Amino acid sequence: MCGIWALFGSDECLAVQCTNAMKIAHRGPDAFRFENVNGFTNCCFGFHRLAIVDQLYGMQPLRVKKFPYLWLCYNGLLEIKTSMSTPANITPFEPGHFQVFDLKLNGKVKSFPIDRFHCCTKEPKHAEYNKLEGLGTDFELETVKSNIRILFEDAVKKRLMAHRRIGCLLSGGLDSSLVAATLVNLAKQEELPYPIQTFSIGAEDSPDAIAARKVAAHINSEHHEVNFSPEEGIRALDEVIFHLESYDITTVRASVGMYLISKYIREKTDSVVIFSGEGSDELTQGYIYFHKAPSPKAAAEDSVRLMKELYVYDVLRADRTTAAHGLELRVPFLDHRFTAYYLSLPEEMRVPKDGVEKHLLRESFKGLNLIPDEILWRRKEAFSDGMTSLKKSWYTSLQEHIESKVNDLQLEKAKSLFPEKTPTTKEGFFIRQIFEKHYPGRSEWIPGYWMPRWIKATDPSARTLSIYKPDKDQ
Repeated sequence: MCGIWALFGSDECLAVQCTNAMKIAHRGPDAFRFENVNGFTNCCFGFHRLAIVDQLYGMQPLRVKKFPYLWLCYNGLLEIKTSMSTPANITPFEPGHFQVFDLKLNGKVKSFPIDRFHCCTKEPKHAEYNKLEGLGTDFELETVKSNIRILFEDAVKKRLMAHRRIGCLLSGGLDSSLVAATLVNLAKQEELPYPIQTFSIGAEDSPDAIAARKVAAHINSEHHEVNFSPEEGIRALDEVIFHLESYDITTVRASVGMYLISKYIREKTDSVVIFSGEGSDELTQGYIYFHKAPSPKAAAEDSVRLMKELYVYDVLRADRTTAAHGLELRVPFLDHRFTAYYLSLPEEMRVPKDGVEKHLLRESFKGLNLIPDEILWRRKEAFSDGMTSLKKSWYTSLQEHIESKVNDLQLEKAKSLFPEKTPTTKEGFFIRQIFEKHYPGRSEWIPGYWMPRWIKATDPSARTLSIYKPDKDQ
């Protein structure tokens, strides 16, 4: 996504503008423009463009009306380093909202929900939704599976629009493999003038690297592997946290690998539009802790909670790490029609079954040979875990490094240093120190630390849970 920002009420608009503009230049490396709007020098819009469609005419801000003045800047995530020169409280911009800056009310900003915004976190009634979408109106399993396939393929197809080369992240897990395989098939149908490039990151013996090779060979993609070492990951932490604007432990862990693979894509290839499997775990109850949900209703409610929080966790991670290198991410699993349909299904259909998470999604693609069967039924492996070996996880190497950087006395005094959302582990303390260096006093930027539910968890990694079971062949 491109980079956008706005500045209101500053008497030094141009100076502040230029300083702030460079902080998100990575989001739009192709062009930059700013405008003083409404005839006032203290109201500015800025835009960094990542040109994906239409090289010449896609620049912003757009002047919609000459009088009364109406200017438009639009894109996806805000989120926040462009605003660090102001002492005002800064919070993430809520999805499905717009804000009005009223000059007549001393510059007060009002936030309003967009009435027609399709929120993927609402659970529509199945029959009503299907009637609107022209899908089957019953819960018969074969009908549901067919609808899931149709909507998923459509979600990938509609995201093919681009004048830049398309590639796909491929961890070798279920979600990214389904996206990559569907993308390769559609690229052939659409006769794209290049093969689809797939990208994986991991140590030579990591579960993800091994699985990704199998998928790439099966779908015949142009596959690239990025070697990951804990030492390289540790060196990248400062840059990652700066771009991420978060100190959530699991988000930081997962962001390191995604940041490094995005760097490789930018430097070594010509792919700019990158597909990924983000959103599936939240939507389809893919996290291992869902096996411990006390009821289908509780599982469905937590799925909705996770969807609502995507913009401060997984979607934030995926956006920031790719945009840091001038790439545009596309996530078919979060297509509004696909998410609305999946959430409209009965709660009992969406829970783990026969000890396998995301059972309904897997069943929907069974017998099609779209991806290898061993990948279709591969157990959930978190990205930050799967890119290192089963013998030693990435988080273990990171914690060993931090042992030499944070002592017990420092951790004991964490409450006085960080009274809000106080870190309780040395890893949390270390990450928070880096975050505070870049964004002092901004603890409110995340709602809390991401953790598994319904099970006694002391760490966000699924590998620490008693119910974790790796695939036998790993």
